Amino acid sequence: MATLILVRHGRTAETGLKLSGRTPGIPLSREGREEARALAEALSGVPLAGIVTSPMQRCQETIEPLMNLRGAGTPPRPVAQVDERLIEVDYGTWTGRELRTLAKDPLWSVVQQQPSAMTFPKGERLQSAAARGIAAVHEWDATFKSDAVWLIASHGDIIKAIVADAIGTPLDLFQRISIDPASITVIHYGAERPRVLSLNEAATGPAGRLLPKKRSLSLFARLRGKE
Repeated sequence: MATLILVRHGRTAETGLKLSGRTPGIPLSREGREEARALAEALSGVPLAGIVTSPMQRCQETIEPLMNLRGAGTPPRPVAQVDERLIEVDYGTWTGRELRTLAKDPLWSVVQQQPSAMTFPKGERLQSAAARGIAAVHEWDATFKSDAVWLIASHGDIIKAIVADAIGTPLDLFQRISIDPASITVIHYGAERPRVLSLNEAATGPAGRLLPKKRSLSLFARLRGKE
């Protein structure tokens, strides 16, 4: 089975302030575009067998620089596939509301302490969102060769659910996992069990400067060695 690179979309004007959900027409902010370019540089030498993305605009814009870098003299440019199962959680009537306001809602504690029991008002059950994201990963991973590296661009809660599944922890503990904007997480799906090789790695630091960690560099070197 293959190695998966999970990328959360870059920042938008609403990141950390509002629950954007599936609101259409929210592009990356200037900082988010810088993050996307840094991600592209960090992953430029990794031979990707495929890219699968959420249909949301912010995810599409995040992988665009990575796709554009894959021209002559670089690893072949894969075709980006859209999978609706990787879309953001449907937060229902919570969509578009400020996080500081939502934090006062009695249901907020359910999201934080027992997310498997949470169904967003007029929206999606969080457990169902996790299940569709995990199913997408396993189905796509089965289509790649065992030494392949492929990439998913998705959203924080979906990626956290995928990571929780990989490490064998219940969804009710997935809030202990941090997945920052434009972060990189790597999971190898082996024959016996998944292994999380890297979690929530930052391609950028303050002011959009590229700050790869030593662990990131060694990991990406190993991935590049799969060519």
